Amino acid sequence: MLYIIIPVFNRWHYTRECLESLRRQTSQDFRTVVVDDGSTDETAAALARDYPEVEVVTGDGNLFWTAGVNAGIRRALALGADRVMTLNNDVVAAPDFVAQMLLAADQHPNAVLGALEFDANTGETIYGGERLDFRTNTRYDLLEELPANKRTGLHPVTYLPGRGLLIPKAVTDKIGLFDEKRLPHYLADFDYTSVARRAGFPVYCNYDAKLSTYPEESGQTLTRKQRSLKGYFQHLFSIRGGGNMVNFTHFALKNCPKPYLPYFLLNGYARRLVGYFLH
Repeated sequence: MLYIIIPVFNRWHYTRECLESLRRQTSQDFRTVVVDDGSTDETAAALARDYPEVEVVTGDGNLFWTAGVNAGIRRALALGADRVMTLNNDVVAAPDFVAQMLLAADQHPNAVLGALEFDANTGETIYGGERLDFRTNTRYDLLEELPANKRTGLHPVTYLPGRGLLIPKAVTDKIGLFDEKRLPHYLADFDYTSVARRAGFPVYCNYDAKLSTYPEESGQTLTRKQRSLKGYFQHLFSIRGGGNMVNFTHFALKNCPKPYLPYFLLNGYARRLVGYFLH
């Protein structure tokens, strides 16, 4: 059984939209676990009142993304999950999203799978996975490489984000859960899927499974809306900072081949130091 793990903190309107999209799935062969990390809005009451089918795990407000996801996965595994999927609450799943993910998972039972993403506001395709060349710290965007008529099926990638990330139990059995100690929020998903790939599990973006997302709601986007010295410091060192230098260092040390590590680190530090002001 597939268990879908959704970590939330407030923003009930997004969570409701996400859960409603799950109710509309053509395949209902899954269960949902919401990890409510101390929400202060109507989340807890609305979940209990309107979504009795949802399993709720409660946090104290200090879990952040990684520990929240891990808490949900532990609960799912205790309930008998043989597959788990992490899903952000600010996404809307296409009606056949689960069906397409399960189809691919049945055909590739040891693969880690992600989804093709669209901007919920414009309908534009915005994410289809990427490959990273650690030698030069160069990212290759699959959407730029694939013509429109090839945007179907599975495509191998270096890592995947946690938005609609399907993980077989064989992966958690071998490499454990997400690294909540060193990567409490950002990069935990890229790290986990990169570690899984290096452990021998294929990592694919499934172009037949589609999600709509709200890019403007990402922490990185919000931090950069009004650039300031405080925002710059948060970008580089805050637990929610998209350019967090410590997180990047941990990711690099765990995933970059040693011969390429010095350049990868220096290049990555430079990009983070100046990137806040360029994007």
